[in-house]
Amino acid sequence: MAEAKEQTEQSAKVVEPKAAEKASALVSGKVAIVLVRGLVKVRGEIKQTIWNLGLRRVNQCVVVEMNASIQGMLRKAKDYVTWGPLSDSDYNTLVEARGEEYHGRETDSKGKYKYNFVEVNGKKYKKVLRLNPPRKGFGRAGVKRPFISGGALGNRAEAMADLVKRMI
Repeated sequence: MAEAKEQTEQSAKVVEPKAAEKASALVSGKVAIVLVRGLVKVRGEIKQTIWNLGLRRVNQCVVVEMNASIQGMLRKAKDYVTWGPLSDSDYNTLVEARGEEYHGRETDSKGKYKYNFVEVNGKKYKKVLRLNPPRKGFGRAGVKRPFISGGALGNRAEAMADLVKRMI
């Protein structure tokens, strides 16, 4: 009886670090988010979440640092966006190819509000990137099914870099 209890405690100890590693892997690094479907006839709270991510039109992309807040937003908008990690070299290529320079001011006249822009290689760029539709499409199953089932929605993991390169 005591041996069985020790074994369950040891197996619980082994499982916990794996779960912690997985959680930390999800909460770090840059993530590219692309709006795949339009926002017509979408519930208000989901539409607001997508707007809060900075996406307004189909094929727009934002690159953000993954954290718990962004993770919750992606969970809510998973039926309309696709996302995945993006390396620094892929990010620089994306910004150089599709980035629009930001010519506005950094703060308002009183210094109370700061405007969103990204600084790469000493240049200021708008946070949202307008991409072309992907060459060869999103996938055989279309834009209404998850990526796991051959569609375009949800977490793409490492396949996101390929999609972004096809959309540049």
